[in-house]
Order: sequence, then C-alpha cells, then structure tokens
Amino acid sequence: MVTSLREAIGMGRDTLGELEHQTLLAALRLGDGAYTAPIVTELEERTGRAHTLAAVYIVLRRLEDKGLVRSSLEDTPGGRDRRYFGVTPAGLERLREARLAYENLWAGLDVLGERRS
Repeated sequence: MVTSLREAIGMGRDTLGELEHQTLLAALRLGDGAYTAPIVTELEERTGRAHTLAAVYIVLRRLEDKGLVRSSLEDTPGGRDRRYFGVTPAGLERLREARLAYENLWAGLDVLGERRS
C-alpha cells in the first residue's frame, strides 16, 4: 500500500539527485574507461555548468556505495594510479526509472511552447 506522495511517484532515499543523475549519464557516455577528469569535462560541456573534480569524485564514490557504478584502481603509464568508473546494470535501471518519471511528469505539459504527448 502506498503511504505517501513521495512513495507514489518513486521519490525517497534511492532517488537520484541532479548531479548524481548527470554524473551517471556522463559516465555512461564515456564508457568503461571513464575517470573523474573526463567525466567533469563531459558534465561541463553538456550542462554548461562548472564542476570541481572533488565534487564529482565524491558523487562517484556515493554512486558506487549505492551499487550504481563500479570502479577499479589501475596503474597508468606515468606511474600514478587512476580510478576508472563504469555504470552497473543497477545504475542503468535507475536511469531508466528516472527517465520514465521525468517523461511522466512532462507528459501533456505545454508551458514551454512544446506540446508533449
């Protein structure tokens, strides 16, 4: 039984925050070889907003704690270790759920002058 509006529309502790959502999408675009710096670049190019490496790294680790991304620490030719991130099947499912929720919220709205079905 649904006990609240938040539960009815799928909001709660498992809901993605805006930067989490965007970071998952950026990592997905970059593929399994994604690490923090290119993810930040992708976010900035796609959103037009500045992000720090530290903020995105914290989000990536939080997404990993939630099981939505996985990471591996690998040696690089320069000798410095680099943490690579990839979106997990659970992360893909969470993105699908978020997309559906947003599409449902936009359905039928014409406030921006674009008719939505």
